[in-house]
Amino acid sequence: MLRLIFLSLLLIFVSSFAENKNYCFEEAGERYGINPYLLYVIAKVESNLNPKAIHKNKDGSYDIGLMQINSNWLPVLERFSIKKDDLFNPCQNVFVGAWVLRQCVDKFGITWKSIDCYNKGRKAKSESKYIWKIYTEYNKLFAEGRK
Repeated sequence: MLRLIFLSLLLIFVSSFAENKNYCFEEAGERYGINPYLLYVIAKVESNLNPKAIHKNKDGSYDIGLMQINSNWLPVLERFSIKKDDLFNPCQNVFVGAWVLRQCVDKFGITWKSIDCYNKGRKAKSESKYIWKIYTEYNKLFAEGRK
């Protein structure tokens, strides 16, 4: 009986840990109308799923967290009471990343250019190395399972 209780508690712990590790991809995707698998792939390419990642760019800006939200977004995010430190919360970061991608989709439609827009903003192109990285990673993680 004691073993059964232990196994039950272990199962609850493991399942709650797994739920917390989804970093809200599904919830953010649903809220902003973005494929959660695409959000996951962007986080994988951007930070290798590291919620504490910081990357300094050549132009002096820096990228923060799981989805590598660029510091140029901070003034806009502050209007929504989202501060730099909030972007180290993986779930918050994914929601912001989904929101940023939604801005790009609204501007360019459901196109590869909107994916590049997530990475480059106004300098987005219809073809880029970044798009290829996203495409390759998406197919590696998800398309192969459909065979």
